[in-house]
Parts: sequence; structure tokens; C-alpha cells
Amino acid sequence: MAKKEATKAAKAPKEKTPTPIGEVTHFYNKIGVAIVKFNKAVPVGTKLAFKGATTDFEETVDSMQYDHKPIDSAPKGEQVGIKVKESVREGDLVYPVE
Repeated sequence: MAKKEATKAAKAPKEKTPTPIGEVTHFYNKIGVAIVKFNKAVPVGTKLAFKGATTDFEETVDSMQYDHKPIDSAPKGEQVGIKVKESVREGDLVYPVE
């Protein structure tokens, strides 16, 4: 009977792993700006999770820039600067928070 219970537990639905929507390509420590390449359009006001080997925090995007100019939405496939309150590292992944 223990085997049947173990099998049922193993077949329980797993939590869906979120798909990253971007990756940190650079971080300017002195000004607290992460350069992120997004694989979809992301508007200002979106809550994002930054995750990496030593990074794990959530933050709402208050401002972003493209080519040193303020923008309202990050274009897909472009690298944009985002002001962040904590340090990030190259290669950290960016996830949407629902």
C-alpha cells in the first residue's frame, strides 16, 4: 500500500517554472543601473524578479532608458537600462511577477 501512495505523490502536478523574459547583460554599480536584454516588450510599472547565483529580489520598474533617453516600454530584443535598488550580475535572469 505504501508504494501506491508514493506513486500518487510522485504524479502530483508540479509547480510551473516561470519562463525568463530577460537577462542582465551589464550592471553599473555606482549608479545602480542594470542593462537588461528583454525577449518581449516590458512596460514601466511591471514587477520583475531578478534571480541568479547570489541574486534573488523583486522590484517594480520605476524608470528605464534606451539609448540614454527615457522610455515607457522596453522594446523586444533591445538592451535597456533599468534603475535597481540592489546589485545584480551579468547572466542573472529576469522573470515577470504576477
